[in-house]
Amino acid sequence: MANHRGPIDRRTFLRGAGVACALPWLEAMSPRPGARRDDRPRRLCFVYFPNGAAMPGADDAKNGDWNWFPRGEGRDYQFTKVLQPLAPFRDRMSLFGGLSHPLSRELLGHMAGDTWLTAGDMRGDTYKNRVSVDQVAAHRFKTATRFPSLVLSTDGGVGYKSRVSTLSFDFTGKPMPSEHRPRQIFERYFGAAGAGNAAARRQSIQQGKKVVDLVLEDSKQLHARLGKHDQTKLDEYLASLNSVEEQIRRNEAWLDVPMKPFDASGLQLDAAANIDPQAYLRSMFDLMVLALQTDLTRVITFMTGREDGMGFADNFPNLALGIKRGHHTISHDTHEGHWEQWGSYDQWHAKQFAHFLERLATTRDEHGPLLDSTLTLYGSCCSTTHNARNLPLLLAGGGDFDVKHGEFRRYGEDVPMSNLLLGMLHAVGLRDESFGDSTGVLHLRT
Repeated sequence: MANHRGPIDRRTFLRGAGVACALPWLEAMSPRPGARRDDRPRRLCFVYFPNGAAMPGADDAKNGDWNWFPRGEGRDYQFTKVLQPLAPFRDRMSLFGGLSHPLSRELLGHMAGDTWLTAGDMRGDTYKNRVSVDQVAAHRFKTATRFPSLVLSTDGGVGYKSRVSTLSFDFTGKPMPSEHRPRQIFERYFGAAGAGNAAARRQSIQQGKKVVDLVLEDSKQLHARLGKHDQTKLDEYLASLNSVEEQIRRNEAWLDVPMKPFDASGLQLDAAANIDPQAYLRSMFDLMVLALQTDLTRVITFMTGREDGMGFADNFPNLALGIKRGHHTISHDTHEGHWEQWGSYDQWHAKQFAHFLERLATTRDEHGPLLDSTLTLYGSCCSTTHNARNLPLLLAGGGDFDVKHGEFRRYGEDVPMSNLLLGMLHAVGLRDESFGDSTGVLHLRT
């Protein structure tokens, strides 16, 4: 960073030995070229959980406690235990029932996971997937940010047909590889300075230095040039950056620690799953917040687990809650306590998503809280076991573009989920006439 007075360029980096660290918006920054004063970023996130959700029947005694969907409809709905962790965001979120993809309704539920953001055709022998809605938005937003989108998952790569490990598909319908290692994501997007400095970066990391340590001198010079409010904001950002890297290091420290013996009834755990799943998911969510805060991208997908017990997230129920069954097994079991186990795991996932919303609500850019400029869809492509109808779907954020929240809306099967995805595009200013097999726009704005 040059040491001179005057406005700071929006794309300024803090630099150190082998690293270049992006900055959040500061009042001292000059406007983006061609930007208008009233321009506000519009962001989209998509967070997926596999294997559907607990949905005891209406006549089941467990329905009132452990059904993913709330009791009642409209603005007077009541949370069950499952989504209670999200109660603080009630006025900034909406729930949708009855939606699904018509071409996926007769498929085995796990196969439908490929189509959550595409509404593609998985019937027959030919793989006919479509572009995912996130990539439609990424293509249109790409000139505003360093990266068109971030594609994240807990397993990385693309998986394989009908058991993908990514939510994102390009314009030819091919799956796009996802990233899943927090350290690599952190260093690539928040501590990278090009291949030429890779050796210096590695040496510094081996010496126990963090990104914040490496840019300390540059940050001090910048700090001296800033007003009081910007100084506070820079300090908060560096503290957040440091906290995320500290948590990544703690996660890594546990990877090689063997677990204590336990009775898993024959379940074979992948060694790579020897981590704290809450710490892992929250690290990924925190990285997503940093990416939005620094305007690295405005489109993010995150698949928190693969379908059908294929990925290491299948072991999260045991690692997080001590449930001696994999997630996929829980979704199939009919033993006593089945709904409590499934519902409590859904509740655990809701707590992690609530952490993400809390971070978005308390992290600000020049326009206000990130939650108000970020529309996030949370859900799955199954309801109950292998049922690709009545998908659990929750939409949060987007206050800056007048998204109407606070309701549980239930629809008939004549309304495809693509109408909701098209409505999300419209809410962020992309006026596409259709998406997937949409029959109209599900209007989200007031």
